[in-house]
Amino acid sequence: MSAKAFAREQVHQLEASGWNECASIRDGLKRVHLPAPTPAYLAKAFTPEHWARAHRATLAMNERFRGARFLDEANIGVVLVPDPKKLDTRGAVDAAIRRDQVEDAKDFVDPRLPAGPLRIASGRDWTLVVTIAGAAGIALGSYDAIRARPAADFTVDGVDTRTLMIRQVWGARVLQMGSEPPDSNARATWTFTLFPGEKPVDGDVASGTVLHGRVRFRLGRADRGISSARVCPAVVVV
Repeated sequence: MSAKAFAREQVHQLEASGWNECASIRDGLKRVHLPAPTPAYLAKAFTPEHWARAHRATLAMNERFRGARFLDEANIGVVLVPDPKKLDTRGAVDAAIRRDQVEDAKDFVDPRLPAGPLRIASGRDWTLVVTIAGAAGIALGSYDAIRARPAADFTVDGVDTRTLMIRQVWGARVLQMGSEPPDSNARATWTFTLFPGEKPVDGDVASGTVLHGRVRFRLGRADRGISSARVCPAVVVV
């Protein structure tokens, strides 16, 4: 696939994403003064070179993690992360935003969890990130196993992709997927996403999932490496 064809595909997917098609999410963007990422907006916000860089990063990420479990089911592509000053995706969002997305609009956040790292800064309405853009990530073992491996095993375009394995990116992906959120037990295979880019909390580690129609930011064991435990390598394009 050429870079131009890749850009067309990604713009089409974003046009049909929760940002535009889920009414409560779309209305939420208006309330915080974030422009909807329509094709017209994307054409102005991102240049052909940005899309070419995203295309190269996607190819490089597929190559880096070739052989990883469930890579053939993962959709590596573009996720848009909003300006955190306008919409912070590291934890619970306003229930009004979730209204048309999930059955239980009140997110669960383990009270022991800190706010979490903010690695995509404010100042730009939307940041283009190449990561898992589909229902579930790839399986690379437990949090402990992933943190123990050398950075070279995770490096794409000179970036350690574990750095952005964080709630901020996952939370944006949940919103982007609209009424069919990732890591949901409503799907044929239930999964949860680990965040090796975040520090443990009292020996436990953060993960994200959607259980029984409710978005959940949880804490669990660091050595849990079952097949349902997934990760989402990520790199910022712009």
